[in-house]
Amino acid sequence: MPFNPLEQRGIPLDRQMRTWRELDVQPIDPDRCDPYTRCRIITMNGIEIEAVLFSHHMARHCPDQDVRRQLAQTRAVEAQQQKAVNWLLPGVASVLETTIAYEQVAVDLTAWVARMEPDPYLRQAYQFGLLEDFDHLYRYANLYEMIEHRKAEEIVQGLTEIMPGRPTKYHHRDPTDNVRDPYDRSRTDPLSKLHALTIMSAEQQTMNFYLNVGPQYMEPIARQLYQEIGLIEEEHVTHYESLVDPGETWWEQLVNHEYNECYLYYSFMEQEPDPKVKAVWELHLNMELEHLRIACDLMRRNDGREPEEVVAPELPNVLTFEPNKGYVRELLATQIDLTTLGTGYVREAHERFQAMQALLNDGDRPPSERVMEQHRDMFGREYRLETEGEHPEPSLRSHD
Repeated sequence: MPFNPLEQRGIPLDRQMRTWRELDVQPIDPDRCDPYTRCRIITMNGIEIEAVLFSHHMARHCPDQDVRRQLAQTRAVEAQQQKAVNWLLPGVASVLETTIAYEQVAVDLTAWVARMEPDPYLRQAYQFGLLEDFDHLYRYANLYEMIEHRKAEEIVQGLTEIMPGRPTKYHHRDPTDNVRDPYDRSRTDPLSKLHALTIMSAEQQTMNFYLNVGPQYMEPIARQLYQEIGLIEEEHVTHYESLVDPGETWWEQLVNHEYNECYLYYSFMEQEPDPKVKAVWELHLNMELEHLRIACDLMRRNDGREPEEVVAPELPNVLTFEPNKGYVRELLATQIDLTTLGTGYVREAHERFQAMQALLNDGDRPPSERVMEQHRDMFGREYRLETEGEHPEPSLRSHD
């Protein structure tokens, strides 16, 4: 049955603040949970962090004290939601275990969005970033076996394959070539707005996670790999945030944020097998419905428009975490050698690309290459997880 969040009433805002006991959620069991439960948790943590950060930025640009107070009230609840969601992750998991789960999110979330995206230009942007995150998963999986002597298949459980994508050493581009053309807010499908906001938020949280946890390692190769991939995640945030139309008003963006949270909590509630986690998704959905109502009222009063002018009249099909092996393999076979030039994509190593490679490498091999060399020295092989069929070895001959 279609679900229209604009017609739903949630929990009144004055009843949404939780006690310490209520915020003390029971974490998932990393050895028994569905890997996609962990992925949903990581995704919603990134979504909630984006909601809080956006609200702060909006408040800093808003001269109306009443609006700023309203934003502060809603933001306080969003901050509690973020804590409850992120604290579902177990403390017994190592940083590298969580890192591999972050990259599983990046692969399967981005693949699903790319498959469902109606706009060809936006779809290409997701496909491009997907092949890079796929390679990050591969590099971290090899680091995980080196440092913790465990296999990443215990984390992804065969739902996501682990093998080379577009080699990480080729992800370092001139910053100007990470800026894409934005969608047109007056013409784009409302689903495209949700996709762009979702992937931008997820990549932003991945960037934040790596820049905070990278220095916690003692092993030089681990510190260096987090530093390299953390810089690429910054490129990805630039890549994805530039897809959003900068002409959207603050009020329009606020409604899009709240609508997207309703969409994702509803989606995850519909597919969550863990009853305790599902209860969190359901509770937060009922909170977000009220946040959306408040945002819509602010838009009417301050922007003079109805929310139906900018969002869909009902939620699209639920966003689903599911295996995307065949889709990723097809992209590996057809798009492995792409890089960016301006707002488009090319297969040649153009002058700006070569200059950036020379500047960063300075005759040295990047950490993403050295981690593989050290792994081969230690184990006599690379770590991979291929679940079916054969793959051609990815190459970037046009860049060599």
